[in-house]
Amino acid sequence: MLDPNSIPHDPVFRGLFDYVFIDEKWYYIMRKSFRYYTVPGEEQPTRTCKNKNYIPKIVILTVIARPRFYSDGHCTFDGKIGCFPFVTYEPARRSSANRPARTIEMKPIESVTKVVIRDFMIEKILPAIHAKWPREDAHKPILIQQDNARPHLSPNDTMFCEAAKLDGFDMRLVCQPANSSDFNVLDLGFFNSIQSIQYKTSSKTTEELVAAVDEAFQSYSVRQLNRIFLTLHGCMKEVMKVGGGNGYDVPYIRKKGCSKGKGVSRCN
Repeated sequence: MLDPNSIPHDPVFRGLFDYVFIDEKWYYIMRKSFRYYTVPGEEQPTRTCKNKNYIPKIVILTVIARPRFYSDGHCTFDGKIGCFPFVTYEPARRSSANRPARTIEMKPIESVTKVVIRDFMIEKILPAIHAKWPREDAHKPILIQQDNARPHLSPNDTMFCEAAKLDGFDMRLVCQPANSSDFNVLDLGFFNSIQSIQYKTSSKTTEELVAAVDEAFQSYSVRQLNRIFLTLHGCMKEVMKVGGGNGYDVPYIRKKGCSKGKGVSRCN
């Protein structure tokens, strides 16, 4: 993660502008408990489900990269590649009070396997990167970082490697260090922020949940997203201080004055 041109005299972290971070997360329609404030005589809100451990949920794959800015602070690339829910669309078998039979419904994919991941990577994620990646860097290698979950693809997966070379792009899969969730900006802070925004809305169906997550994703501040990358650099420093272990606290960094995307973070 160090810029090779800065070693050994003035080591600087790489700007990570050539990285794309991906990860999955379960999103729930509601929390197990909510606090409401009501006036005297107001009707209490009611929620029903089979069991508090059976709250409807869905897996959404999120893809982001580091935003880019001009020297004057103008954003040229927001880094938001997309959110991709693991769902299928099936016609309803029977009529109900909510919809007639044969209405197309969104159904969550309960088991995310390697085949499902490969299909999403080739059919959705790679085209999204093709469409949104800055044209001036399209010919440079793009590293797609994933964690070490079992369903994830091998960096040498034949079908993915063939698709990743199309249209002049050079995309490569890399795996983050084992047991190092802080080395992924999604786990480091992005997921928590998105979920807190999503919980401010009221969703009753899977479609509304997906729409709420996507709205939270699109409305998230680009500058706040860039600050998470600065926190990632801070975590790398702390890891070096403890000799490569996890016994450290996520550092507090005053990032407001250094969040214009210049990408320079020193290691000393």
